[in-house]
Amino acid sequence: MKLQVSDRMKAYEEGIFQLLNEKKEEVEKSGRKVYNLSVGTPDFPTESHIIEAVTEAAKDPANYKYALKMLPELAGAVIDRFRKRYHVELSEKEITDVYGSQEGIAHIGLSLCNPDDIVLVPDPGYPIFSIGPSLAMADVRTYELKPENHYLPKLSDIDEEICRKTRFMIVSYPLNPICKIAPDSFYEELIPWAKKHDIIIVHDNAYSDIIYDGHVGKSILQFEGAKENCVEFYSLSKSFCYTGARMGFLVGNEYLVQNFKKLRSQIDYGTFLPVQYGAIAALKGPDEGVFKRCAEYQRRRDALCGGLRKIGWNIPDSEGTMFAWGKIPKGYSDDVAFVMELLEKSGVLCTPGSSFGKLGKGHVRFALTMPVEEIEKAVDAVAESGMI
Repeated sequence: MKLQVSDRMKAYEEGIFQLLNEKKEEVEKSGRKVYNLSVGTPDFPTESHIIEAVTEAAKDPANYKYALKMLPELAGAVIDRFRKRYHVELSEKEITDVYGSQEGIAHIGLSLCNPDDIVLVPDPGYPIFSIGPSLAMADVRTYELKPENHYLPKLSDIDEEICRKTRFMIVSYPLNPICKIAPDSFYEELIPWAKKHDIIIVHDNAYSDIIYDGHVGKSILQFEGAKENCVEFYSLSKSFCYTGARMGFLVGNEYLVQNFKKLRSQIDYGTFLPVQYGAIAALKGPDEGVFKRCAEYQRRRDALCGGLRKIGWNIPDSEGTMFAWGKIPKGYSDDVAFVMELLEKSGVLCTPGSSFGKLGKGHVRFALTMPVEEIEKAVDAVAESGMI
């Protein structure tokens, strides 16, 4: 018997993180120290008041039934958070929960576009930005993010015929992997431009609480007219170290949110209730932990980026996200081969930039997921490797 699977699977290679993990395990088995700066999983503990809320809810047998919908208390907590944090007023109908923004981005194309509709995604960009629309059989086109335009899309350069056929565009700042933020003027240009071309904007706002050097992360919904054509994914994963719980939200234009909610009602039965109670505790709790973690990420950024520059590898300071991004050193051309050699010779593991698109080639991404002392040791290991 010949087993046949979908043609789309041909486009999905084995995940780079799986390949890197296999190489990491190989190096560790040889008894060598590995500094794993590849995967962006926060290493900070989840705060006790969040864990306690999940624990108490998990003790109640009634909380093991289908949730079916978001708890009203959780919707209220999201409304309060956006009012206080972003000065944005939301109604319950402008909010729906998702299993983290990754799941939301993977599925939202199914609710927004028909096969062969164009969807615009960033290059470099996080892989799910392209994979999600491809599941909806969209015609995925990239817009280039280059240093000469401050890593912002040059909207005036996007062909009018492409604009006419575009259903939605994914935007995210600060953006993983390039670690850049966007000025207010970008959103003030983007929103009316998208309205002019009947383009929906999907904004991924996963890192607005991890921004450095005194800048303040914003929501796209803060800008005039945004609710007419914009929705935003907001996640608790990075801000509150709630990654494994998979708790996020889609907020913004009521019609688009409710349209997506209708789609999701066909494929799930709601977020596990103890997870929702933990999210309420996170959103309603104190923000001191969020601020402390951001400050610690900045210290780690300084140790990594500043340390690598001192030894001759020009990695610019990250402006936001829990990552750093830069070109591979002179003398190297293949970022994947470089990453493997760096791991072999120094024990430092990062992610090849080609994992994030055509323009990511020749770059690497570091995750700021180790204490400053360990990052300093990693920099020393790179220096001692003789590769720089």
